[in-house]
Amino acid sequence: MARFHETGVFKREIITEDAAMAFVNSYQIPDRYNRADEVQVGAVVGNDKVTNEGYGLPVVDMARLLDPEHREKEIAWLGSACRDWGFFQLINHGVDEVVIEQMKGNTLQFFELPLEDKNSVAARPYSIEGFGHHFNRLSTDKLEWAESMLLNLQPTNERKIEFWPSKPPTFRDSIENYSKEMWNLATQLLTFMASDLGVDQETLLAAFRGKRQSSSLHRYPPCRHPEKVMGAAPHTDGLALTILLHVDDTPGLQISKDGLWHPVQPLPGAFVINIGEILEVLTNGSYKSVLHRVLVDAERGRATIVVFHDASIGGVVKPLPELGEARYRSIERPEFSKGFLRALSHGKERFLDTLKI
Repeated sequence: MARFHETGVFKREIITEDAAMAFVNSYQIPDRYNRADEVQVGAVVGNDKVTNEGYGLPVVDMARLLDPEHREKEIAWLGSACRDWGFFQLINHGVDEVVIEQMKGNTLQFFELPLEDKNSVAARPYSIEGFGHHFNRLSTDKLEWAESMLLNLQPTNERKIEFWPSKPPTFRDSIENYSKEMWNLATQLLTFMASDLGVDQETLLAAFRGKRQSSSLHRYPPCRHPEKVMGAAPHTDGLALTILLHVDDTPGLQISKDGLWHPVQPLPGAFVINIGEILEVLTNGSYKSVLHRVLVDAERGRATIVVFHDASIGGVVKPLPELGEARYRSIERPEFSKGFLRALSHGKERFLDTLKI
């Protein structure tokens, strides 16, 4: 199980042969994966008991954002998605399709490797990076029904290349190219967010420029008892901006809104974008970082490629001054990480709520 260390870093647990066998033969769910009580918490929109009203996640069109004729209305729509949902799907994004397909293909090829090859880049004690289970919490001994590869992408001098898989042989180049595309996409989105917020574009971009970009690759194996396991327990993202790409069309992501879980049906070719806790603070509470979770499918596996972008103002997490009287107290960026990870490890929903003034 991932453990919180006094340095502020989790210890991640590696994928063992027993874990790999459990993923393949899921007729019997090992106790450490059995989270049936957690799966049943909260009503889900779209089932027999809950109305379908408001089911669809907002869809933002990058082509309309770039078109002067439609830009103003689409920026307003983008802003409402960030305020009301904290999530949206982005279509017509303009990201190089060759880069996307190479990244998808290499991700699937990596997860299909023998366990011995994947564990050649296994997470080490008190290291976030590498292959293994995702983060788990001190408040429970349970594991998530998933295997994950976590990497730091930018700045380049913070990379630990020993964790970058050498199999398949094109994977490292794919990760490099994908990293650049995601930064370009993030900067585009941030310029439009700045327009919606009424702040100078450079002011918002400067909070992100030169900060850490990291990635999580996830594979959620199918499970014959999906009502007993969790792909990812409810959480918020502790960085600023998250860009998720579905490698396949298997659903599983659910977003908490108005006390209900809203399943996300992936749109072909779209990215899922969401607001992290740091961006909620930067926007002085205008944009929302919301709880989300991943459930597992009984028949189909699911894989995702997630890129996170960090942000701060002069090394401090605080609201942009242009957005009026601060609703959150300022905190040094390293202290924010420690507080977020500590809250996550103890099963608390949102660290940033402790920063509200």
